[in-house]
Amino acid sequence: MIEEPPILTLRRSFPRPTAEQIDAFRDLPTGFVCDAMRGQGAMASEIRAIGDGRDLDCRAVGPALVAENGPAEILATMGALHILEPGDIVVSAVHGHRNCSAAGDQFCGMLKNKGAAAFVTDGEMRDYAGIVLAGMPAWCTGLSPNSPYSNGPARVGFGAVVGGQRVESGDLIVADVNGVVVVPYAEIDAVIARVARVRSLEAELEAKVRDGFCHMQAIEEMIADGRAVVVD
Repeated sequence: MIEEPPILTLRRSFPRPTAEQIDAFRDLPTGFVCDAMRGQGAMASEIRAIGDGRDLDCRAVGPALVAENGPAEILATMGALHILEPGDIVVSAVHGHRNCSAAGDQFCGMLKNKGAAAFVTDGEMRDYAGIVLAGMPAWCTGLSPNSPYSNGPARVGFGAVVGGQRVESGDLIVADVNGVVVVPYAEIDAVIARVARVRSLEAELEAKVRDGFCHMQAIEEMIADGRAVVVD
C-alpha cells in the first residue's frame, strides 16, 4: 500500500432502530424472526450462547455495533466501548479465528457498566465464571484462555460478515439460546408486520398439537394425488 490506513476508524453516526421497533422483538423467539424472514437470518450455529445458557440468561435484542477486527485482534472491540450507546449489542468480528480470546470478563464488566445489551463474536471468549458474574449475555464459538492483540487496523460502526451473515451497524440483533439472528435495518418494519402472522399461526398449531394433532397434511395430499407413494 502507498499509504498505511489509520490504525482505528470510529464511526459514530449510523441509522438505528427506534425504541418501538426494538420493543416489537423483545419477547420473540429467534425462530419466529427467522420464519418472518423466509427461514433465514441466523448466524452459523457455531456461534452459541456462552455455556449454552446454563448459567446466564442469554436473551438480547438491540442495535448492532459492529467491531471489525483482524484475526486474534481486539482493537475494534476496544474502540466499540468508546462509542457504545446504552442498549447496543457489540458484534465483534474476528474472521472466525480460533484458539484466541475475543473478550473476557473484565471487558464484559465494562460493557455492562456502559449499558450494552449483549456481546456477540465469531471468535472465542475466556474467563467464563467472571462473565457469568458480570451478567453480560454473550454468544461465541467456544472458550480459549489465549490472549489477543490490539495492533489494528480496525473499524467500528461499519459492517462485517459474522457467522455467514452480513451485519451492518444499526441492524437489529435478536439472540437467544437457539442462536443469533440479524434483521437488516431496512427490513425491520416489514419483518414486524410478517412476524405477527407467524405468531398467530404458531399459536394455532401449538393449540392443535396440545389437543393431539399429529398429521402432516401436505404429505397426505402428496400421497392422495400421486406425488408421493408408500411402499412396503
